Amino acid sequence: MIKRLWANRSKAKVSLPHTDGVPPENVPEHVAIIMDGNGRWAKRRGLPRMAGHHSGMKAVKRITIEANRLGVKYLTLYAFSTENWKRPKAEVDFLMKLPQQFLEIELEELIANNVQVKMMGHREDLPPHTLNAVEEAIAKTAGNTGLVLNFALNYGSRKEMLEAVQSIAADVRDGKLDPKDIDDEAIGKKLLSKELPDPDLLIRTSGELRLSNFMLWQLAYSELWFTDVYWPEFTEKHFNEAIEEYGRRARRYGGV
Repeated sequence: MIKRLWANRSKAKVSLPHTDGVPPENVPEHVAIIMDGNGRWAKRRGLPRMAGHHSGMKAVKRITIEANRLGVKYLTLYAFSTENWKRPKAEVDFLMKLPQQFLEIELEELIANNVQVKMMGHREDLPPHTLNAVEEAIAKTAGNTGLVLNFALNYGSRKEMLEAVQSIAADVRDGKLDPKDIDDEAIGKKLLSKELPDPDLLIRTSGELRLSNFMLWQLAYSELWFTDVYWPEFTEKHFNEAIEEYGRRARRYGGV
């Protein structure tokens, strides 16, 4: 199984054209990306890890614009996990400044491209400057009707599901919910992603083959696509390769 997954990975050298020829019905509605490899990309070049994170911002912009161009409706980017607080303080502080820097530079172009910014994550732990920048972007793009750019920021799927279970238990205790009415839909309404459809396609960069506590409930039937390419060097061509591969797959959801 692992050998087959490895064989299906994308390699860094690709020369595919943009996916203009893919039928609209083969373009995933919701793409989620685990943006991995910033630090290793920097290390290979003798640069500090922060330089990799900064270069990763450029990849966020180009993939957002490309996803919007292709007709993807939702793009969820794993920007910072609940486990990332374990990193050195200097790196965490730098990462917490990136949303503000990115949005200060790119917000006007996102607005011009009709992109709507959203966030899912635990807001209470974020520094004020980070949260204020994101909430300002959310407010300024609320009326946009194009691609939804959803940042998973201070997000952890197990914590998300734990809080969903606790909320459902409280509803049962308070007589608001009958236990026999607890189903997939009831649980989905308690998740941080309740406003979004489940991802059709998950992309992970940098060669790692794991989900890293990302949207564990929502990814139950998502197509998975892995590439050895580090996130800062992930281009429109790589993104198109993932979309093309998605279009070739048959999604049966347990059927035949």
